[in-house]
Amino acid sequence: MTGTASGTAGEGLSRAAYVEKWLQRKGDWLREFRRDLHAHPELSWREQRTTLAVFEALKAAGLHPQKLSTTGLICDLGPTSGERVALRADMDALPIHEATGLEFQSTTPGVSHACGHDAHTSILLGTGLVLAELDRAGRLPVGVRLVFQPAEEVMPGGALSAVRDQVMQGVSRIYALHCDPRVEAGKIGVRSGAITSAADHLEVILHSPGGHTSRPHLTGDLVYAMGTVITGLPGVLSRRVDPRSGTIMVWGAANAGSAPNAIPQIGALHGTVRTGVHQIWESLEPLTREIIGELLAPLRIKHEVNYTRGVPPVINDHLAATRLADAARAVSPDGAVDTPQSGGGEDFSWYLEESPGAMARLGVWSGEGRQYDLHQPDFVLDERALEMGVKVFTNVVFASER
Repeated sequence: MTGTASGTAGEGLSRAAYVEKWLQRKGDWLREFRRDLHAHPELSWREQRTTLAVFEALKAAGLHPQKLSTTGLICDLGPTSGERVALRADMDALPIHEATGLEFQSTTPGVSHACGHDAHTSILLGTGLVLAELDRAGRLPVGVRLVFQPAEEVMPGGALSAVRDQVMQGVSRIYALHCDPRVEAGKIGVRSGAITSAADHLEVILHSPGGHTSRPHLTGDLVYAMGTVITGLPGVLSRRVDPRSGTIMVWGAANAGSAPNAIPQIGALHGTVRTGVHQIWESLEPLTREIIGELLAPLRIKHEVNYTRGVPPVINDHLAATRLADAARAVSPDGAVDTPQSGGGEDFSWYLEESPGAMARLGVWSGEGRQYDLHQPDFVLDERALEMGVKVFTNVVFASER
């Protein structure tokens, strides 16, 4: 997709009035850009077309974007000295076949933007373009780094690669918005402290000599052992960590055997381990391994534990969260609402290991009818959220000069 949304920041207009005027001029262009991304979704680490579309739009506006070592890009604008804030959007789609029936629905079989990353990318692009115009008029008080990040949907997340590419160098605070169909369009959900959870993947492979189900005492009863781990690990784990931490272990798959009278030789369990406390996340892998070993010790079953550490919890900095809430209330007095902590994981947390910042939930529900969930094949969003996102991001940048 090609095109530009450049212009000149008119004198005599307040900053808020100028942003409103920019959206009146370029709002349709921004929606079309988002719809183009929606129709051409790309999986994690394959966001070449998306990267190029954003790169060309920024170049056409006279900016100087830089591609990252994989996919994705960054773009700096504003003063080169003093405070620099970063704004982040993720770009990747999901391996889900779209079933929305939209006229601009995915043209890529089995792939869709069912998590709203097309909106995130478009909002950040629109924000960058309007800030660039204000910068040319000498009205941008702080440096800004736009971070268009690949591969949020896979562990441990493209944010970790972006951090290794030094995108956080010189950044004092970083902000992000993420679509939330539980929040009405025109509002954002904000909280200080943990807003997401750490999320790890667990695989347990169990081995037995196998045998006849009439003689379990002569072998290792593999299915019984699987059941012991299935019920025992979540229960024991819940009694080894503080129950206020939101730590939970849930199984997603269990596979073994095919015959009712044969004890199988191999079985596999797959699940997730989550917590809302960073310190507990650090201890979860060794604790999980210890509990599994203790549960299986009496049962003559060999086992392997493959534990994949995912992402830490997103812990919102209080000042950054307050600035996001104030940025939304500057758009509308009821523009910021409280939001609960999610059990889901988000790789935005890797940026917060480097500098403070905050993520808010961007309302995308129309206010009528069904509230779609993320990662559903028929997920749709209210495009009014695009303008709200641009206004919030712009406001939070200007709040950083205080």
